Amino acid sequence: MAIDAPFGRMITAMVTPFSKDGSVDWDGVAKLAQHLVENGHDAIAVNGTTGEAPTTKSSEKIEIIKVVKSTVGSKIKVISGAGDNETEYSVNQAKRTAEAGADGLLVVTPYYNKPPQAGVEAHFRAVADATDLPLMMYDIPGRTGVEIESDTIVRLFEHKNIVALKDAKGNVAATSWVIKRCGIPVYSGDDILNLPFLSVGAVGFVSVCGHTVGKDLKAMLDAWFAGDTGRALEIHQKLLPVFTGTFRTQGAILTKAALNLMGLPGGITRLPLVDATEAQIAQLREDLRAGGVAV
Repeated sequence: MAIDAPFGRMITAMVTPFSKDGSVDWDGVAKLAQHLVENGHDAIAVNGTTGEAPTTKSSEKIEIIKVVKSTVGSKIKVISGAGDNETEYSVNQAKRTAEAGADGLLVVTPYYNKPPQAGVEAHFRAVADATDLPLMMYDIPGRTGVEIESDTIVRLFEHKNIVALKDAKGNVAATSWVIKRCGIPVYSGDDILNLPFLSVGAVGFVSVCGHTVGKDLKAMLDAWFAGDTGRALEIHQKLLPVFTGTFRTQGAILTKAALNLMGLPGGITRLPLVDATEAQIAQLREDLRAGGVAV
């Protein structure tokens, strides 16, 4: 089964760099976007979990889209998170996102409310109906408290604007069946499972570690789709320390610390996230070096 990759194969969920006073570092946003372009990305996802979307204002989200889009131009696609646990807000944010020039929507399952599957389905349909942008559903029950069940995914993929699934559910068996049943393009949303997901038919990644090892991840994708599975496995195993080290605590915290170590604009976090401690940074440095990152 040949499945198209509607947003390309290599996507990173970009952090939002903040200055010491807590404001968005706009020059840093542009610099990070350029860094991702130079490291082989097909698309950038902004205003997601790693972008600390729960603590950025709607106006900031829109400006982030504009700054990133003006930086990357037509070179790569810009996808923006528009999901919330209130459907009306998500619909309006989707419209604002389209007006700001984004190329696609990333919409997470409504969180905290714990809606039944009928509510989950109605939510995604309402957001997908709001614009003409292609929409990637984001399934991460560990954060939202509710999964998008397989039957719901299959039905939603019938919607003309719902074109992909970011899968951070960690259930490779369930995802295997979903791909077989409907052929939805699946993007791995958990770096350490990138290669296992490719093996069951995923088309690419929405990565966090793409900030630090984007070129390696791109090489793994290229090797896999060229049929060189041995090389893909070699790269996967090389990167295991990075995959593990980035998530010893919340991913945005250590990704920002890693970027700062690399001389890139990671900046600080916004509460309730807190910056990495000296001990965490020391461990992170060891993990990055073990995965081949020069820090």
